[in-house]
Amino acid sequence: MNTLPRILVIGGSGFVGRHLCQHLAAHQVQITVSTRQMFPEAPPAWPGVNWVHTPRLEGEALEHLIRGHDVVIHLAAILHGSAAEFDALHVQLPQRLAACCAASGVRHLIHVSAIGADPDGPSMYQRSKGRGEAVLKDIANQTGLPLTILQPSVIFGEDDQFMNTFARLLRYAPFVPLAGAQTRFQPVWVEDVAQALTLLALAPAQGVSVYEACGPEVFTLAELVRHAGRWSGCERPVLALPHELGKLQALLMECLPGKTLMSRDNVDSMRVDNVATGRWPGLQALGIHAAALDQVFKLSAATTRSPS
Repeated sequence: MNTLPRILVIGGSGFVGRHLCQHLAAHQVQITVSTRQMFPEAPPAWPGVNWVHTPRLEGEALEHLIRGHDVVIHLAAILHGSAAEFDALHVQLPQRLAACCAASGVRHLIHVSAIGADPDGPSMYQRSKGRGEAVLKDIANQTGLPLTILQPSVIFGEDDQFMNTFARLLRYAPFVPLAGAQTRFQPVWVEDVAQALTLLALAPAQGVSVYEACGPEVFTLAELVRHAGRWSGCERPVLALPHELGKLQALLMECLPGKTLMSRDNVDSMRVDNVATGRWPGLQALGIHAAALDQVFKLSAATTRSPS
């Protein structure tokens, strides 16, 4: 008789992790969620979910965390940082994680990477993601550890930090100076990503597999910003910036207090399109018919509208 897997989610307190845990909890599996973040209040109480604060994922602490789990899902990532910070989280941590998974007899390691991951990519983010994939594949091939890599395009949802960031900026700006305005994206709904990860976690695995997670539509960044303005009721003109002016704009934004909204490395990432390559199977291979952007935001608006 097959038993449901014991699943460890690393980086599960973030945007994708919260949606994933809700999906997994519906299947009544045992879930451990590792997070570097200390919660100011009690974390969400989903059935079968045990939250563990893990400020350091290395050595005996990492071995102890992984021990006893059948499936490990790695979500931890950053969008802004130095070359050393990208390397530590996107390359060194996956390398340690895969080695521990292989030594502990984990049946499946699932790693969330990104469309555009490339050791020779134009940005530190893309290069570190590409190197992270490479070290994972090396260890999986050497040890026989079953590995699945999921490469999403930009992920959107009602509580995302992408469309909502533009919506907030548009409330105060008479126009939007925009770097990478013509860069193409293929945004994917967070619920579709969470469903894909859940299906992968509950299915038997062998060898090394890669899936691209993209939505059904392609938009330029300028079109996405206009959509954000339309849905928030604050549509503004978009002024496309050449790359060097975009880097200067990002430098100024890096100097602002608070959370970084745009960095020079983000601008470098937008030198290449963020769309499916067709080299790997997509969500449809998992039986998922990805939702369109407009469909999700219309549904979201309908479900959150206050009664008159």
